[in-house]
Amino acid sequence: MNTKHRLLLMLFLFIPSLLLLTACTAGSDQFTAANGQGPAGFWYGLWHGAISIITLIIHLFNESVMVYEKNNTGGWYDFGFLLGVIFVWSGGCHAKCKSKERKTRDKEWEEIGKKVEIKVMHKLKDWADKEEADDTGAVNKEDWDEVCEKVEKKLKRKLREWAEKD
Repeated sequence: MNTKHRLLLMLFLFIPSLLLLTACTAGSDQFTAANGQGPAGFWYGLWHGAISIITLIIHLFNESVMVYEKNNTGGWYDFGFLLGVIFVWSGGCHAKCKSKERKTRDKEWEEIGKKVEIKVMHKLKDWADKEEADDTGAVNKEDWDEVCEKVEKKLKRKLREWAEKD
């Protein structure tokens, strides 16, 4: 399936889903005494909180769709609305936060990596200088610089892979 077909399929799935969500938004006549249902309670508050961002976007284009149901039971509706907003829209924000311990460990690994890199580069440089002295110029300095650069890149990559296994 090519990209154009996927886009059309997603569009055809997205529009009905959006219409289904708008049927359950706050601000409708569903919660009036004339309708016989009464004010919105905790569960409707939870639902309205969960879809609050979507209803806000729709509200920008359609004044009859409200983000918050005015005809509600008060505290319980507010509590449900707040939980809906928190669970759906901000629940995953702490998942990527690093703990202080992990930050310290990452900093230590970074320091170790730098120290190892410096030692290896010094040893490579000493080795290159020794080879040049032994061969009396048979090895070109630019060749050794290229070798040092390749070894440095590979060493950094391997250290990073090794550290990430932890």
